[in-house]
Amino acid sequence: MMTFHMKSTVPILRIFDEAKARDFYFDFLEFKCDWEHRFEPDLPLYMQISNGDCVIHLSEHYGDSTPGSAIRIEVDNAKALQEHLLAKKYNFARPGFDEEWNQVSITDPFGNRLHFYSAKPKEIS
Repeated sequence: MMTFHMKSTVPILRIFDEAKARDFYFDFLEFKCDWEHRFEPDLPLYMQISNGDCVIHLSEHYGDSTPGSAIRIEVDNAKALQEHLLAKKYNFARPGFDEEWNQVSITDPFGNRLHFYSAKPKEIS
């Protein structure tokens, strides 16, 4: 039996407005643009963004993804991230913190849900 070693995944999230996507992902969440592509200047945008080891593709192309998707992104300290984001006073999101899941959840302008979580330390018996 042949086995395959799988590597990291890159989610594709559907977007509908380039300016809103840039405001949310670059200004608010502090991702950077790695590259972007259009088949022609007036055709839909496809771009790769990243922050640390997290890589996401954003697409205006119909059929690339379903609006309202959800992804989980591990971060070092989810509570500190939540406090950092709240301090920005972003007009369209005031992310709360879920103690049980140790995560902060944010919905982008296109209905996609991003869950930033920190692994809980294992309990010592």
